[in-house]
Amino acid sequence: MTEKSTPTGYSVAQLNQIIEQAMVYQCACPAQVSKLLIELSLLAQYQRDCLEDTSANAQVHQRIREAIAAVRPEVEACLTDILTLEGWDMGTLEMPDDLKKRMIDDLSG
Repeated sequence: MTEKSTPTGYSVAQLNQIIEQAMVYQCACPAQVSKLLIELSLLAQYQRDCLEDTSANAQVHQRIREAIAAVRPEVEACLTDILTLEGWDMGTLEMPDDLKKRMIDDLSG
């Protein structure tokens, strides 16, 4: 994957960083939303590629692109809200230590 950014500025690398941290500490919500954003980016790229193919049904692919464009900003805002509510460092996208500890404690029993 490339280092392209989503419209709010989350790069694929940043989304993968969130996913990795969230999965290590069994905190699935940020990971699930990050995965959705990556999938939306991949789907948008696929639609762009299909629109370049003159034999493709342009109306179908354009409609899908419009839907992605409508939903992606809301999903990105949701991720930002989740990270903010959980206290992630928005500069480094690091999970806060207290959340890491809580997740480890929950796993320990």
